[in-house]
Amino acid sequence: MTLFLIGFMGCGKSSLGRKLAARLGCDFFDTDKAIESDTGVTIGEIFAYEGEEGFRLRERDMLCSLPDGGRVVVATGGGLPCYADNLQVMQSKGKSVYLRLSPEKLVSRLGRGRARRPKIAGMNDEELLKYICDLLPQREEYYMAADIVIECDNLSDVEIVEAIVSAVS
Repeated sequence: MTLFLIGFMGCGKSSLGRKLAARLGCDFFDTDKAIESDTGVTIGEIFAYEGEEGFRLRERDMLCSLPDGGRVVVATGGGLPCYADNLQVMQSKGKSVYLRLSPEKLVSRLGRGRARRPKIAGMNDEELLKYICDLLPQREEYYMAADIVIECDNLSDVEIVEAIVSAVS
């Protein structure tokens, strides 16, 4: 089965995805890393040269190119399920799992890695919290339509992985 991890940037889609794939004994695929590998440039450079729309089209192409029926855990970009009918495409190919975190936890998790994230590079904690509080409600409409929602605020990585395993078993 294909499992698509969705959620706001910083919620742990990539790090938890690798752990979940290892736990399930299947492959791991990161859409952002695959786009960078295919293009030879960073996500930030794609945003700079093509804008968000260009990046979202690349994400959609990547999503649609994934084979049906594989055994893989896919870490998606935070906005991927909110664009076009991407969430429905994911749900037709497998199960979607929303890794839900509060805005405060997201700020904490994003603390060190902001520079490599084009939309939040240079923001201080207050600006980042406002950005998350403004954008998360818009995205949550899509995220909450996931097949599985995991409340992650008070769980360790191991507990989150086990909660996902239990939910898909």
